[in-house]
Amino acid sequence: MKAPAFDYVKPKNLDEAFSFLKQYGSGAQILAGGQSLMAILNLGLAMPEVLIDITGIEGLKDIVVTEHHVRVGALVTHAKLQTSADIARHVPLLSQCIPHVAHMAIRNAGTMGGSMALSDPAAEYPAVALALNAVITLQSAKGTRDVMASDYFLGLYTTARTEDELLVAVSFPKVKPNQVMFFDELTRRRGDYALCGLAAAFDMQGPHISSAKLAYLSMADTPVLATHAAAALVGKPLTEETIAQAQTALADDLSPLGDLHGSALGKLHWAKVLLARSVRQIGVRK
Repeated sequence: MKAPAFDYVKPKNLDEAFSFLKQYGSGAQILAGGQSLMAILNLGLAMPEVLIDITGIEGLKDIVVTEHHVRVGALVTHAKLQTSADIARHVPLLSQCIPHVAHMAIRNAGTMGGSMALSDPAAEYPAVALALNAVITLQSAKGTRDVMASDYFLGLYTTARTEDELLVAVSFPKVKPNQVMFFDELTRRRGDYALCGLAAAFDMQGPHISSAKLAYLSMADTPVLATHAAAALVGKPLTEETIAQAQTALADDLSPLGDLHGSALGKLHWAKVLLARSVRQIGVRK
């Protein structure tokens, strides 16, 4: 299919971008990398009046390490994240997920901001952001505000960002010495649409899990925290019995709908498989 006709503008700075957003309002679509947007346009799922290309704006392409967080600019590409020593050291869950993001050609152009702004339910970064309690920074001509990941994802391709705002950065907390991270997803082929994925962050106290965040992707319209399954793991011996109890609790967290990729029961089974993998990588007692 062919994308509908639209105008194109490329602001040189944030002030120009905000001016275009004010001028076009809901008729504007932000272009930050375009790897998902172009497909959506070609399928006729979006028909913007204008594309606002922000890829030339400086200051959105940096990875900044602070005392407690790593701030990733909206225009940082997947490829830059994948090769960043700071990301590997301080946000290992993000490093683990990046090889699962499509293919290298797409990782060279796609961006953190583009993925987070689109909020595809099968995307990896939203689940990682939810698992790590990341903070999304939104900016408009009126000022800047920070939104927790738990409050940012509202529905299918719907976020807390208003039409006059740009997503300018995502801040991830630095990993702590007692934390264990896990990411994996199931696909028909490497780089394909994720049938099910899990981003997990475990706080350990000795041999036990003291808290857990299990964020699933491709299970609903947004990434989903499996709170009941996480609670079933806390303070328990890491045994196969504990895993089975947490898997059973997943039925209270996830209500996947069957589609062309799999049945509802099949998706729930995939979620259980990934949960077991995440706990077993910590070490399971006999």
